[in-house]
Amino acid sequence: MNEHDERGTTMTGVDPGQLDDQQLMQELESIHRTRHDTLLYGSNDALRAHNERMAQLEGEYVRRNPSRFVAASRTRQGARERPGP
Repeated sequence: MNEHDERGTTMTGVDPGQLDDQQLMQELESIHRTRHDTLLYGSNDALRAHNERMAQLEGEYVRRNPSRFVAASRTRQGARERPGP
């Protein structure tokens, strides 16, 4: 399904807000799995579409999970505290 979002860009796929939690996680797993190949071998249009879809899916995940667990080592402060090479 192709629709236009509020920015006027074309969106391919189901609106992430209409996916249930399991479907959203499946979509996220799939798009992350294909990221590297799209970056290395996809056309500029494919990469742009991939970026847009990934941002939509990740944005929906964060919206639904504002209090998700954040590992201290994944923050700027945590990264600064890691021992250097």
